[in-house]
Parts: sequence; structure tokens; C-alpha cells
Amino acid sequence: MPLIDFLADPTQVAPPRTVRIDFDDGSFSLRSPVALRPYARCVGEWIERWARETPDALALAERTADGSDWRRLTYGELRRDIGRVAQALLDMQLPTGRPIAILSDNAIDHAVMMLAAMHIGRAACSLSSAYSRLTQDHRRLRGMLQLLGPALIYASDAKVYGPAIAACDLGVPCVFSAHAGDRPGGIDFAALRATAETPAVQAAFEAVTPETHAKYLLTSGSTGHPKAVINTHRMLCANQQMMAQAWPFLQAQPHEPPVLVDWLPWSHTFGGNHNLNLVLANGGALYIDEGRPAPGLVEKTARNLREVQPTLWFNVPRGFDMLLPLMEADAALAADILARLRLAFYAAAALSPSTWQRLQAVAERVRPGRPLWLTTSWGCTETAPAITSAHWQLDGAGCVGNPLPGMEVRFVPNGGKLEMRIKGVAVTPGYRDQPRETAAAFDAEGYYRIGDAGRLVDDQRPERGIVFDGRVAEDFKLGSGTWVSVGPLRIELVSQLAPWVQDLVIAGHDREAVGLLVFASPQGAAEPDKLAEALRTVLRRRRDEGLGSARCPVCALVLDAPPHADSGEITDKGYINQRAVLARRAEAVARLFDEGDAAVIR
Repeated sequence: MPLIDFLADPTQVAPPRTVRIDFDDGSFSLRSPVALRPYARCVGEWIERWARETPDALALAERTADGSDWRRLTYGELRRDIGRVAQALLDMQLPTGRPIAILSDNAIDHAVMMLAAMHIGRAACSLSSAYSRLTQDHRRLRGMLQLLGPALIYASDAKVYGPAIAACDLGVPCVFSAHAGDRPGGIDFAALRATAETPAVQAAFEAVTPETHAKYLLTSGSTGHPKAVINTHRMLCANQQMMAQAWPFLQAQPHEPPVLVDWLPWSHTFGGNHNLNLVLANGGALYIDEGRPAPGLVEKTARNLREVQPTLWFNVPRGFDMLLPLMEADAALAADILARLRLAFYAAAALSPSTWQRLQAVAERVRPGRPLWLTTSWGCTETAPAITSAHWQLDGAGCVGNPLPGMEVRFVPNGGKLEMRIKGVAVTPGYRDQPRETAAAFDAEGYYRIGDAGRLVDDQRPERGIVFDGRVAEDFKLGSGTWVSVGPLRIELVSQLAPWVQDLVIAGHDREAVGLLVFASPQGAAEPDKLAEALRTVLRRRRDEGLGSARCPVCALVLDAPPHADSGEITDKGYINQRAVLARRAEAVARLFDEGDAAVIR
């Protein structure tokens, strides 16, 4: 059906509704007036359902080793492999209460191992492969594994991951999909997949409760000290039911299973909970994308999107930014990517207005009369992940929607902003074996303190949604005492500096003015003179407009090295960690405010 009719049809997309409650202390909360409907007991119920109802439907696919075709797994085959691997795990008689640690990138074997553990009530934890592959210093990986205390470690290839595992020296069984014989004691994943399932698997599955730990996701923010966020089956299953009530088309009849091409890592909640679970909960198909939003890899993503033609497209803003030049230069590619697309969804960072406009322009060019539904959500690892959903047509970027059924957002005045705090069925019970960190994460009334700020699009009409207003901890004061609101300022500047700037970091804590550390886009790096002129133009224009000191940067320094993922400057999801960049590049910050440095643009 035409997209505009799709958005206007309440049987396909829920209308925006919310309830506001005001409190005597000046805070207020928003919640959905719609009750959360019953949801699955555990993640394994999704697998059991689709293996029974649509056993021949595609569940997962990944590129073959030579890249020429797809290795595919149906729901019947997925359930078979989960049962066999689960039986092998039971046969190992692993210590109770200890998770399965997975060190590899997204892959079918990764999914089977993770789902097999969860099927029998054992938690799984996927760690970013960067901690194993992109560094020779494995202290950070060792600290994470020591925090987890895994009963077993899985990795795709012993040659790739074996050295990192050996450096951690945990003395636990290790399973590999390739070259298991290259590591002493290495177990071949194929042997687990060949194990005959017994009734013990079903018995263990039936013992799983909504409060059983399903996953641990590691998060360290900018502190470098990891925390293991508990994700229960209740959190994961309730969150998918919330999303289904916001997007009824996921379960409408006749059923149109979602089709995704997705690279987002399962070590993070966006890829591992939001996207993978959306597919599994709704009997859809996930094509695992080996591409990334990076030069030389984004072309693989474009190829996969063109070939598969997904119905839903999830990405981070950096991913859209890197694909846009390819789509703008090749109308046929853009037409193929958008052919079946119901919506494009961004999260993990704010989408710049220029990216929004360019995506809409591409859609108008290749499918006139069918504007692209661009939408978003807001959430975190501790909420598995969605708290809000913008399940209606937006005029532009900024609004993150309204609270989903079963969730409540409370707005508490804090330093000139409204800090958002969360209650609801999808909120974590805490951090594994970290009672002090758990206690600090919740306020006296039991609200989770996410650290984000927000405000209403319209104070008189709360149903119009929430605007994300940056991280409370990222904001800083100038020497004059003026607060700098980092999040909105960064979005505004990146948009004004397109296409020359990929991203930037705001500096100026306790100084007299704001400065910019700039990461050039490929186009900006190729034409540094034009990048420098664009920066001078924007600095001059903002000064001439008489913007206050908190919104008027006076200097900029183009960094000579891209953000470094292994140092925490950029996450697997592709967004910038402001505090990590400032800490790691303290010398660049000092140069930025050195009036004698000729490289600084003013």
C-alpha cells in the first residue's frame, strides 16, 4: 500500500498518545495510556513457535566464504541446531550461574550458540570482537572476562581469536567454528551441532522463567570500568511486545515477516536485542551484513541491501551518511535499496537535519509520491532497549517519540535541563555482582537514572513527543559559568558542515569559549582547503549572527587521525564518545586553544 496510507492506518501503526502526570517537586512523567498485552515467557518461545508454524521460512542468512552466495538457515533448521548445541552444553555439565562468552562478530554459529544457551536457562554475553582482533594489549578483554567468569568461551576461528583467549588464561573450555585443532583442548563447534537432542533440553527450556538471566551486555561508558548489565527474558520479550503494539503491521494479517539486512553488532543492545529479537519475535529473516559504515566496507552493505531489498532498514546516522553518496550517485542502486522498504530507522546517535533531507530527496527521486518514513526510538542497554517510539510521521529529526506501553519516563529538573529517569517492565534489575553500581543507578523512588536529558516538543500537547536534549554528563560550563549543551550544538554544526565533516567533538570546559575537534569526512580529507573554508564560514556566520558564547565556537582543529575504536573513541555502532576523545586527545585540546598554533582555524 502507499506509504502515506500505511502511516494513517491505525491497524498498521499506532496513533501517538500519552498521559502526563505532574508532581509537587516540579517534575512530571509521561506514560502510555495503553496497557501492555501478554508477552512470551522467554526468547525460546519465539523459536519454538516459528519452527512449528513456519519451519521452512528463512530465519538467518550470511555470506558464504567466497562471498558469492548466502548460507541460509530456516526456522526448522535453527530450532534443530539450537536443540543439539543446547544438549551438548548440558552434557558438558558446566558450572551453574556462569555465562557463555562469545567473542566473535555476528554470524549464524554465533546466533546458534547464544540462543542455545538462552534456551536452557544459561545467560550468554557477546563481546565486541575488537577487543580480541584489533589490539595486542588484551588487558581490557581480560578484565571483561574476569568480570563475567564464563563457564565456556566461543569464538569463530581459533587462529584469529586463540591468541587473545590464551592471553586471558581463564582455563575454561573453548569452542571454535574453525581451526579448533590449532588450540590445545579446542572443541569443534561442528561436534556440538552433531549432538543428538534428548528430553533434557525440553525440561531445561520449561524451567526458564521471565526472571531468568538471558544475556549480559557489557557497558563501560567513558570510565573504562565495565559493568555487566543483566537482561532477563522478561525484559527482552516485553520489549518486543511493546514494539509490536507501536507497529501493529509486524503482526498484521496477512502476515508480512520483516526482512532485515543488518550489520549492527550483537554485543550491543541495538543490534543484539532490538533488531535480532524483532526478527525472531515476528518470524522474519535477518541477512547478516558483513559490511560496516567504513571506507571499503560500506560498499558491501550497499551490495547486500540491493540484493536482498529489505522491508525495514535499521542503522546509525554514520551508516546512512556513508551510504548516501553511493545512493545519490547511482539512482538504480537507490531504487533497489528502497524498493520494498516500509521504514528507515536510526538510533544510537542523533540524525543531522542534512542527512534527513538528503535521504528524503533520494526517496523522492527514485520512488516519487512515496516519501520515506524516517523514524527513531530512544533507549539503552539497561532497558533492552526501547523506552520510546516515534511511531508516527515526523517533520524532521529530533523527536524520539513517546513512552511505549509498560514504560514511564520522569522528567526531573537538573542544571537547567530536564533529566529523564525510567521505570517499567523492561528495566534491568541491575548489574551482575555489582551491588554498589546497581544502587547508584537508581534513585530513591526506583527510577533508573539513564543520564539523558529531554524536553517536550510541545508543552501543551505531550502526545507530540519527546526531544532528546543531550547527555547530562557531556554538558559543561565555560569559565564564565555559561552551560554548553553539547548534544544539540554538535548536531547543528555537523549539519551545517556537511558534506566536509564526518563528526566533531565540542571542547571548552572551564575556558572562555567553545572550540571544535573535527573528524573530516572522506570528501573533506580529499579536499582540505574546502574543508578549512567551510569551517571558517560557519565560525564567522555564527559570530555574525550574534549567537551566545555557548553556541558560537571560535576555533576548530582538524584531527589527523580518525576516531580510534579500540580506545573507546568510537563504538561498534559508529558514534563518537565525546568524553573519551577529549581525554585521549588532551594535547589536541591544548593546541585548539593555543592562539599561536597555525593549524587552528579561526
